[in-house]
Amino acid sequence: MKLCRYGNVGQEKPGMIDALGRIRDLSGMVDDLSPADLSPSGLHRLREIHIDDLPLVSGEPRMGTPWNSVQKFIAIGLNYVDHAKEAGMPIPEEPVVFMKATSCIMGPCDDIVRPRGACKLDWEVELGVVIGTRAQYVSEADALDHVAGYCVLNDVSERAYQMQSSQWDKGKGCDTFGPIGPWLVTRDEIPDPQKLDLWLEVNGKRMQQSNTKAMIFSVAQLVAYLSRYMTLLPGDVIATGTPPGVGIGRKPPVFLQPGDQVRLGIAGLGEQSQRVTAAD
Repeated sequence: MKLCRYGNVGQEKPGMIDALGRIRDLSGMVDDLSPADLSPSGLHRLREIHIDDLPLVSGEPRMGTPWNSVQKFIAIGLNYVDHAKEAGMPIPEEPVVFMKATSCIMGPCDDIVRPRGACKLDWEVELGVVIGTRAQYVSEADALDHVAGYCVLNDVSERAYQMQSSQWDKGKGCDTFGPIGPWLVTRDEIPDPQKLDLWLEVNGKRMQQSNTKAMIFSVAQLVAYLSRYMTLLPGDVIATGTPPGVGIGRKPPVFLQPGDQVRLGIAGLGEQSQRVTAAD
């Protein structure tokens, strides 16, 4: 299944994407798509719905985040060898973990707002992993059983803030720095999360092009690792790291400016498109 939410900010309705890529309205069946709907029993109930019986949504509505509550937005740094090299950082021997503020989350095509005083705004296409069942001290062999599905993420970053200390959170959690969606694609539709092409363009120029097989730590390894240090709950999302091609790694560096257009996607998971604006 491909699950989504659509409509104005704060007024999103639940939906499904049909075989032709059209939005079908789920609001007659469920009030919203919550973390409870991402559990095995919740997804089973949704699968029993005949999608062709759901009303079509007309036009091209705004897409919101695919589910309505994220308690933890966990991110992994330097998870592709070539990205670590372009950042001038050592190849990590274990995952580099940081948190993004949940207030940074927005729809996949909402504007990225450059904060006041920011000067090194950067992009990062990433595979998002959405937790479906509580995970604590899980094994790598069982880790994917706790995953509800996958999504596209842009780990927007203000490098000037990020590099002001050893803690990256300040440069990663600004408002609008966490576009999620357009869909949550359930795990059964993605047989191997380590075989997904991902890419990103700025103003039509391809900046990132890679495949998740190049990850240093796989999705299963990350879920198992994180579950040792924090209990993963339904609706939590993990950003699994970005491949090479970010702005700060280019020579000379390139950073996003107001008016720039960012477009990114992952095979089978959809695409995002954001316009960069300046904070008032």
